[in-house]
Amino acid sequence: MAATRTFSIIKPDATRRNLTGAVTKMLEEAGLRVVASKRIRMTREQAEGFYGVHRERPFFNDLVAFMTSGPVVVQVLEGDNAVQRNRDVMGATNPAQAAEGTIRKAYAESIEANSVHGSDSDENARIEIDFFFREEEIVG
Repeated sequence: MAATRTFSIIKPDATRRNLTGAVTKMLEEAGLRVVASKRIRMTREQAEGFYGVHRERPFFNDLVAFMTSGPVVVQVLEGDNAVQRNRDVMGATNPAQAAEGTIRKAYAESIEANSVHGSDSDENARIEIDFFFREEEIVG
């Protein structure tokens, strides 16, 4: 299978607890390679734009507030079947339902503060990567 790319965010709850390296290690051990990475503080405008699909949902404002509450690490990951591989290593959104050995089982604080975000499809991966990275920043 050819290598593909996906997008990942290490969320504020994880960066606050200095888990960036531990999360990245789990991603790499799952066969994903970090080909772009930067630590940023998302602006309100960025968070609202990125999560715009959820704008009408009751949790939207809380999500935006959470994602702007501290630094995040945005990453482009590459590997065989990268989207699914990343979703497998992240685990279920609800950490109580996440399998042992997944990022969310190991590090999530709650369903909202669940340490990581990952693209849910190849199409969304391209959109999300383009939202935060210019092509020349991806050095795989």
